[in-house]
Amino acid sequence: MSEPRSIETQKKNTANKEQSKSAFAQRFRGYFPVVIDVETAGFNAQTDALLELAASVLHLDESSGDFSIDETIQFNIEPFEGANLEPKALEFTGIDPTNPLRGAVDEGEALKTLFKMVRKKMKAAGCQRAIIVAHNAAFDLGFLNAATERCKIKRSPFHSFVSFDTTTLAGLALGQTVLAKACIAANIDFNNDEAHSALYDTEKTAELFCHIVNKWRALGGWPLADTAADTETNVQ
Repeated sequence: MSEPRSIETQKKNTANKEQSKSAFAQRFRGYFPVVIDVETAGFNAQTDALLELAASVLHLDESSGDFSIDETIQFNIEPFEGANLEPKALEFTGIDPTNPLRGAVDEGEALKTLFKMVRKKMKAAGCQRAIIVAHNAAFDLGFLNAATERCKIKRSPFHSFVSFDTTTLAGLALGQTVLAKACIAANIDFNNDEAHSALYDTEKTAELFCHIVNKWRALGGWPLADTAADTETNVQ
């Protein structure tokens, strides 16, 4: 009967596997973060319309170790058949779903275009699965999952329930949970007149996420000390 491997051996084997991955994939355990924001006609993902969707994918500068926005796409979306449109929600967002100048597309078309871009960027980064980043992420992920199911899309690149929530991250790093206040605390410009559009909120959320991740690295929180030590030992 063979003896169980020591903790040190397991650590070294894990470190060796990690070193074979891209720097991007190493940072989030193979996950590819995609920053998402949705604007909707209510709070119920099953019954209320998805009206806007925007997504930012990120770039890692391997020389500096900093993340930044790589590309952002945005869609105005036609309410699905039978969708509920809450007047108060429309008043809050200022969206008129009937305006022909919106250039709205079917939610299935929007999702297929988004998923195609995410898969391409994810592959280039050496990652295996996309993960949503959002402010109050459960809300956005709920609407994304509901739309994916309605459109009968069998394979989504996104994890169905795991997410990175910038509300929590900002509360930890900056002592703020409201997007606007967290951005101000991070010295990120924020214009309340432009807020509550999917495009604007997505890019501000992406800037906030990058700020927190980059700051954590600058403070010495990444890479992990044990991993760095194992890597140095392996190189020697």
